[in-house]
Parts: sequence; C-alpha cells; structure tokens
Amino acid sequence: MDAMLAFPLKTMDFEKEAEFAPGVSGEWMPITNGKNTAFSLEPPAPRHSGHSQKIRIASDDRCYAGIAQRVSVRGGIRYEAKLFARATREIESLRLAIVDRITGKTLGEAEVAIESHDWREYKTEIRVSAASADAEFRLTISSEEKTWKDSISTGALWLDHVSLLPEDHVGLVKPDVFEMTKRLNAGMMRLGGNYISAYHWRQGVGPAYERPNVMNEAWDHQADKYFGTIEFLEFCERLGVEPLICVNDGSGTPEEAAEWIRYCNADAETDPLGALRASHGRVEPFRAKYWEIGNEVWGPWQVGHCDAEEYAHRLVAFAKGMKAVDPELVLLGCGHTDDAWNRTVLDIAGEHIDYLTMHIYQHYSTYGYPGRDAAERAPAEEKFRAIVSYPEVSRYAIRQAADAIRSSEKARHVKLAITEYNTMYYPNTIRQGLPNEHTLEAAVANAANLNEMIRSCDIVEIGSFSDLVNGWLGGCIRVGDNYADQKKGRVPGWSGKGDLVYGTPTYYALELFANADIARVVEHELSCDTFDAPKHAWGVPTDGLPTLDVVCCISRDGRKLTALVVNRSLEDVDAELRANGFEAAPGAVVREIAGDRIDLVNDVFEPEAVVSRRFEAATEGSGALSLRLKAHSIYAVELTAAQ
Repeated sequence: MDAMLAFPLKTMDFEKEAEFAPGVSGEWMPITNGKNTAFSLEPPAPRHSGHSQKIRIASDDRCYAGIAQRVSVRGGIRYEAKLFARATREIESLRLAIVDRITGKTLGEAEVAIESHDWREYKTEIRVSAASADAEFRLTISSEEKTWKDSISTGALWLDHVSLLPEDHVGLVKPDVFEMTKRLNAGMMRLGGNYISAYHWRQGVGPAYERPNVMNEAWDHQADKYFGTIEFLEFCERLGVEPLICVNDGSGTPEEAAEWIRYCNADAETDPLGALRASHGRVEPFRAKYWEIGNEVWGPWQVGHCDAEEYAHRLVAFAKGMKAVDPELVLLGCGHTDDAWNRTVLDIAGEHIDYLTMHIYQHYSTYGYPGRDAAERAPAEEKFRAIVSYPEVSRYAIRQAADAIRSSEKARHVKLAITEYNTMYYPNTIRQGLPNEHTLEAAVANAANLNEMIRSCDIVEIGSFSDLVNGWLGGCIRVGDNYADQKKGRVPGWSGKGDLVYGTPTYYALELFANADIARVVEHELSCDTFDAPKHAWGVPTDGLPTLDVVCCISRDGRKLTALVVNRSLEDVDAELRANGFEAAPGAVVREIAGDRIDLVNDVFEPEAVVSRRFEAATEGSGALSLRLKAHSIYAVELTAAQ
C-alpha cells in the first residue's frame, strides 16, 4: 500500500527502532558537525504512537545538527511539510531543506519558528525548484550563531510525525497511480487480503498521526495507518467504484464488524458512530454495501485459521450481527478451491450469505514442478502451456463450487466471487529475482482467465485481480524499480527512477477487457488447433485444449459485437472471423497486446515495451475479416452494427 501513497518519506512517526545509526529511527540518518551532539528515541507526543526523535546540541560546539532521509521529489510543485515538535527555549527555529545529493544544490527550504517546550503542530510549504531522484530531506537546528550556557535541559529538540505531501496528491494517492487506476474502469475495489487478517477498524480512523502503529501479523511488517477507512472509501468514490470491505473474523468479533458498518453508513445526527465519522471529517454516510467475512481462513498464514465447520459457525454469527445493523448488506463468505470446505460452509451458513468467495491462482506446483529447480529444468514451451491453461483450472474450480451451491438447499441463491486471482509462478518461500507475474506470458494467462469468468457469468458475478499497486506478488500498476518480491532484491530507488509509475502487460489486458463495450455473452463456434498442457494435480482436463481462447459479447444496446481472443500458441495464427446474424458496418476496430517474447516485461527503463495498440481492419462483406493473430497475444475485435 505504501507505493500508491504520495508521501515521499518513510517512518514518519519514528515508529521503527534505530536501524542505521544509534538513537535514530528507521530510515532517518543523523547529520551534525558537533562533537557532543546526542540522538535518542524517547516516548511519543500525547495520543501518538511510535517514538519521538530527540536531538541535542551543545552551545560550546557552535554546530548544526538534525536528521535527514533520502527522498525522490518532483520539480515545480509545492510540498506541504507537517510536523509535531517541542524544544528547549534556546532552540527558536527549525530549518527544513530538500537538497540534491549529487550537486549539493538546495532545491527548496523553509524555516519553522518553534514556539514552545510543549508539543505543537507546525505546518509549512516547501516549493521544489527542480526534480531529483536522489535528494535528501533535512531538518536541522543550530548553535552556530546564538549561544547559551549549557546545562541539563538546553539545546534539545523533539520531533514527532514528520511528513511531506505534494500538492497534487489525490486523497493521499499519487496522481499517476490514481489516473492509471481510473483507466481500469473497475466496478469494485476490495480492501481485503492478508492485510485485513488481524485488522481492527478503529486503528485506521481519526487523525492519522493519532492512529496506532501496528504490525500486520500475517505479513510481519508495519501496517500502513495513513490509508484507513475514510481514505479507502473516498478513493472508491473518486473512482466511481463499489467498495468491498473484508472484515477480520479471526481476532475480531461480530460486534466490532457491526460497529464498522455503522461508522461507514450510519447517519451522523442519529448514531454515535455516524457522529464519530463526521468528527473525522466525513458527514455524509458512505453506504458501503458489500462486506466480506474473513480472508483465506482455511490457510495457516491467517490469524484465526480454523477448519470449515468452525468457520461456518463463526460466519453465521458475523452475518447475523452485521445484518442486524443493515438487512440490505451483501455478504460474502470465505470459500475455497477445496470442495469439502465449500460444502461444509454452504450447508451450515449458506442461507446467511449472498456470495461464496474463491481465490484462484495459477502456479507451477500443481503441474508437477514442486520447486524452482524442477521448474527451471522443464522446457519453456511446456511451462508456457501449463500457465496459459489458467481458464481450464478456473473452470474446474468454478464448476465444482457451482455444483456444491446447487446441491445445498440453503444456498441455491448464492453466487461466486473470485476475490483474488493472478498468476503465481512460485510461492513466497522460493521466489526470487524478477517475478514472472510481470511478463507478457502472465498477461496472456490472465486474459484467458478473464474469458473464463465471462463465460461463467451466470454464477461468477465478482472478479478481483490481486494486486493493484506493487503488492506482494504482481500488482498490475508498478511504482518504481522494486521488481522483486517483498523479501529479496535491490533497495528501491537503485535505478534513479524510483517514482516512475507504469503498468505491467497484465495491466493493459485488464484495461482492454474493462473498457470493452460488452453486456451479454453470445454463442460462437470455434475451429482451431489444440495443445496438451502438463497434467494438473487436481485432475483438471489438460489434453486437447484450444489454441485460441475466445468469448464473444454484445453491447447493451445491441450495436457492438466484440470477440475477445487470446492466442495461447507460441506461433502466429491466421484467423478468419465471421459474424453471422449481425449486420455490421464496414471495418473493425482491433485492440492488440503482443510482443516478440513471452518473458517481455515493462520496467522503468522501457515502461511501454508491452501496451495495447489500436488499429482498424478491413472487413469483407458484413462482419467478416481475416486477421493474423501474433504469437502469445491478446485481441479485442469490435464490429459496429450498420445504420
């Protein structure tokens, strides 16, 4: 989540212990030319968490001292600097400066008058004259001009919560990230995953600097407290999407979930929790409708992990408590690709939920490649066939879950929500280097899987790609040069392009599908070559799979017919498309995602190596055209009805 936010600074609340220098928190570094300067971490300001950073200088040293952090900044804009500080009476001012580390040039500066020995909030603006990918933000005090008699309480400054925020942020989000997200034309945005596993909503509301610093217990790192409930829901509002909020069922309670709903949706004048929301700056209710109860509860990496029966009874308690607040809520229960789990949950709790969730990832291990060595020894063509058979894997899991729904008297109204999907070549424990999830091959697999979800739209009504930005695996929007997973790789910023925002090939596949003018699936006939994929551990049929994965759809007004075609071959395919029964105007609009290698990626040096390309193709007669489909490629072919 940090990558999507516009703050250039880390450890803004001095929440980390000393890492790089004694007495200095996290990524901050000491700067001083005094022999007796002392740095230490002390208790935070009232209602704050983390630490306060103390800096003490001696008058006799006639020195300067402070802390600094490496940042990347953009030029020609203003940054708001916010901090909490207190000081002994000799320290009357604090200098803030952004300096280019290569040239030493000061790009922007400001001075803050420190008014009290007690804690105060200070704000100022710094106008940055030029961009720098390798800058340093410095906060310094000085005894170079004013002198005093050194004693036990002189020359000291305490800092708590130091932040920078560019003026063009969009609800704390980087503007480029927001614009790229908007282009995805999403219908829903999910706040879920392991992030929510031990999340308590009160930790993410109110003034950001008063929110506690907490660990994400599932991922074992600091949770980001700046993007809480209101920030997420207003992000969804700006995008025009429905929010989906996943509640903590492991260490949370039904009462806590019900209170969260009231905080989001209740009237500010009649409900105390609605009034609390209003006091935090949001008067109008959000009317958040979709709520998911638990995330991957079947997995031992989750807080509150349990078996299906225990979860199902827990689900009933949560559903009753939440619907007591608002009977119109749409509730999602935690499903699995395991049939026994789903049947147990549906039999016990099916009448209380509207959707059963599943997470379907496509990875090597189910194709007989248990580890990295085995996968690397396998031929590239064989592994390609495995990964691009993603729709067959999803079809197997979806049909199995649909059968469980149909066979449960209590749950025949339930639909499926695929709340996480993506390629996942290797598990976290053995992944290293550049993730395969960023490749054109992954985009081809994900696009074919999108076709399968469209084909299954009678039962699958929600699909949520994981992740949006950077993330644990293969976020479709990338910020900077952090290509590897969260455990390994170079320190972000190594390329000098640490703020560049761009999309993976899968981003362009998602954009292509999301912006296609489609409303209903129409039947089609397909004749093409086939291929055999390696055997799958679940017993998924993998022989005789069509090289072309195709779905055809028509727009709501019936005037546009679109064929979504994925070439799952390593060779070009000459295709003929004919639209029988659709009187088409001359010409077709074609959108293409292709590249000359399956391992082609976008990166900070070539961020548009793989993008969506639009061109027009000639037709013969009414809706007939010939088209060369490039190897390992994705197409949307759109015909428009004749006038």
